[in-house]
Amino acid sequence: MPQITQHTVTVNGIAMHVTEAGEGSAVVLLHGFPELAYSWRHQMTALGEAGYRAIAPDIRGHGRTGAPVEVEAYGMRTMMAAITGLMDALEVSEAAVVGHDQGALLAWALAEAHPERVRAIIALGVPYHPKPPMPLTQMLAEHNPGKFNVVNYFQQPRVPEQELEADVRATLLRVFAAQSGDAEPDLVPRWLTGTPAGAGFLDALPMPDRLPYWLEEDDLDYYTAEYERTGFTGTLNRYRSLDADWFDLPELGTGAITQPALYITGDMDSAYRLGTLEPMKARLTDLRSIVILPGCGHWTQQERPHAVKYQLIVFLNGLDGTR
Repeated sequence: MPQITQHTVTVNGIAMHVTEAGEGSAVVLLHGFPELAYSWRHQMTALGEAGYRAIAPDIRGHGRTGAPVEVEAYGMRTMMAAITGLMDALEVSEAAVVGHDQGALLAWALAEAHPERVRAIIALGVPYHPKPPMPLTQMLAEHNPGKFNVVNYFQQPRVPEQELEADVRATLLRVFAAQSGDAEPDLVPRWLTGTPAGAGFLDALPMPDRLPYWLEEDDLDYYTAEYERTGFTGTLNRYRSLDADWFDLPELGTGAITQPALYITGDMDSAYRLGTLEPMKARLTDLRSIVILPGCGHWTQQERPHAVKYQLIVFLNGLDGTR
């Protein structure tokens, strides 16, 4: 069985923590919030065993990768350059890119802006979205006035950090449990659409009396230790860059994704439940499959590790028809 190795690569002046397993055609796995490369622990060795080179970094601002303090250091243009720079450093000319949550947004952007580097794309949870008609925070404020919104809440300097960092373990447990497939079905929709403006991020998320079924104490220990060491500023700065992306990359979200694509989601994931897949279907010219996992929440690759491993490998094996 291929072993997961860890090393550090300097990319565009930032030390990037990278985990790898296996050899062969490259598969780059990009995590979301508040995850780390660790979230791909179930898929790494399976991909290696299937003959692929699995590469999962802690994305800029997260975990053991460098975290510049400036918000401007987390724009999508810079985030994409970090991944293509990592590929250059590892001598990978092109890769299949897998992304979850914020990592899915980054994967979609890479596929559109750097099609020569992205052989195929697999998105978990977050579908492709065309460019909105106005900056995101403005659109969200107009869409649900008088209500709490996660993205807009994160725009405040230091306020979210103070809340999330007051008890890191409790924060992570409440976030992981609330968005899990075994949470109350109406909890996340109620949180995201019915919480009044002025609420904190955690106000509507109860403290569970047990871990989610897919999360072990050791897993929570790992996440907790990392975020207690780094804080949340790096990951929140990505959200604080979203409006600037709208102006800086006017072409992003206006074209088509032509690479082979796979979309995997849980039927309890708010990114799927509260949206629509029709814009994605219209803009992807080679959407091979949509996989909806029953009873699965937002943490797709952690909640359904075996199903995600299977879908990834079947899709990748089918790309060139040689396996």
